[in-house]
Amino acid sequence: MFTATAYAQTNDPAAAAPEGELEETIQEAIEVPASPPAESAFPPFETSTYPSQLFWLAITFGLFYLFLQRIVLPRIGGILEVRRDRIAQDLDQAARMREESDAAIAAYEQDLAEARIKANAIAATARDKAKADAEAEQRKAEASLEAKLTEAERRIASIKDTAMSDVGVIAEETAAVIVQEMIGAKVDRQTVASAVAATQ
Repeated sequence: MFTATAYAQTNDPAAAAPEGELEETIQEAIEVPASPPAESAFPPFETSTYPSQLFWLAITFGLFYLFLQRIVLPRIGGILEVRRDRIAQDLDQAARMREESDAAIAAYEQDLAEARIKANAIAATARDKAKADAEAEQRKAEASLEAKLTEAERRIASIKDTAMSDVGVIAEETAAVIVQEMIGAKVDRQTVASAVAATQ
């Protein structure tokens, strides 16, 4: 606050100062005397400003609290709720997919077991069929060999009979030739035949 010393003006011409001195006096009265500079503290630490600082701090804190309560916290809560719901949905979907995969694995194992049973049955059927076919082929081959053996025995018997009948003729002829060579005369064939028949 500026203060100036008031000077009364009088109408007395004797008391009037010359014009130049009057201006200097007015100028001195208007000018504020220069005071030595005082050391000022950091403004927030000045005790004279504590009430206004506390007032604005309370207002700022209240506005900030309302801002957090009305705008920021509901948004954060909404985001957390959305994330919680998404995580719950993901967990449910993972559990459902796990159940489906377990069911698929069980169905696969069941199909695999049935396929193994069918493969064993098919292998057993094929083995039995192959064995039956082999036995049929073996019986057919044995029957064919038996027929060939019977035919060979019949032919051998026929050849033997033919040979035996030819042996008698050959023996008669041989005996006739031997006797003829020994005695030098021709021998009767009937006699030689009866002699050969008697030796058999």
